Amino acid sequence: MNILILGGGGREHALAWAIKQNPKCDRLIVAPGNAGIAAIAEVADIDILSGATVVTFCEENAIDFVVVGPEAPLAAGVVDALAGAGILAFGPSAAAARLEASKTFTKEVCDACGAPTAAWARFAEAAPARAYVRAQGAPIVVKADGLAAGKGVVVAMTEAEAVAAIDEMFGDALGAAGAEVVIEEFMTGEEASFFVLCDGEAVLPIGTAQDHKRVGEGDTGPNTGGMGAYSPAPVLTDAIAAQALEEIIRPCLAEMVQRGTPYKGVLFAGLMIENDRARLVEFNCRFGDPEAQVLMLRLGAQVLDLLLATAEGRLAEAAVNWADDHALCVVMAARGYPGSYGKGSVIGGLEALPQSSREMVFHAGTASRDGKIVASGGRVLNVSARGATLAEAHARAYAMVDRIDWPEGFCRRDIGWRAL
Repeated sequence: MNILILGGGGREHALAWAIKQNPKCDRLIVAPGNAGIAAIAEVADIDILSGATVVTFCEENAIDFVVVGPEAPLAAGVVDALAGAGILAFGPSAAAARLEASKTFTKEVCDACGAPTAAWARFAEAAPARAYVRAQGAPIVVKADGLAAGKGVVVAMTEAEAVAAIDEMFGDALGAAGAEVVIEEFMTGEEASFFVLCDGEAVLPIGTAQDHKRVGEGDTGPNTGGMGAYSPAPVLTDAIAAQALEEIIRPCLAEMVQRGTPYKGVLFAGLMIENDRARLVEFNCRFGDPEAQVLMLRLGAQVLDLLLATAEGRLAEAAVNWADDHALCVVMAARGYPGSYGKGSVIGGLEALPQSSREMVFHAGTASRDGKIVASGGRVLNVSARGATLAEAHARAYAMVDRIDWPEGFCRRDIGWRAL
């Protein structure tokens, strides 16, 4: 098969690495890709938000299957355009991708099917939103309704922080994503990620993970896109996973069918777990980043078979074969992230690191310049390892981190601390 992956981050490098191992994969192209992806696949510079452009590229390159990595092309309707052209694709339609693209939509779906989630209210203007915060008190959560590339959620511990977040969102800091805000009850507990595949009817759980959103050790400092992750998540027990499936995921997917927009693709449920029960924090319509890196490391070549079964509506006959092990990913970021950071610094020592089914460095924000790998983003490298125990995976990943020569980069040294 000729396969095209859309995206250029660590998630897409991990997907490409896993898919490439499957003998069904003949030719692999990633658009736009990055320096790490370019070492294992062809890369192409096309507008991945334009359905027409992607369709034309697929036709010119005899692409059999398209895997959409990030959320923006899904919300833009790229999968709809591919379906219209008769090209098989993995990912939901734009209508179904509203589960991530609109916080309000997800809350309405939860309310319609009785799925447990935080109490909420929606606002289209700042003044009533501020009044609501003052009436509710803090801590409270302020979310931009639309897609904000991981920057649209503020967990405000004081009323002043919440009001500042409201003013910033309505002040056009996030563009159209902040035109409306959703304000939610602050949920206590421990957060974990649950991943399922869905082909419009059948549902197949494919793993759990836990990530570290805050930039500083001990989960301190501002939120980021994710500073590391590990899989499985011990807090998400089999019993809690079963409860989440029956009370949250299946009812929401049934509601999507009832609305005439069946969900097809991967559904990433962010769950808040307390007293052995899960409530929904949010849905994402793609693999998480850096959660995808630990999932792909554990799943390997079977990923392509699972994605194909999902896209072709054969999920009921599919099964996941898990190695009984653990994976951990450490994100190396450019100094200054998630604030302003420099680009173009040279990263050394990568060529000497192992590349195997147990140890991999997935590239996120890298480019190639004069034969050297340079940093081109905020989150730059995803240093990932597997082990029989989480402690072993942790030791392996940090041993690799210590061999990377990049003074302009930093990482957290405590990834996995909750489980360890």
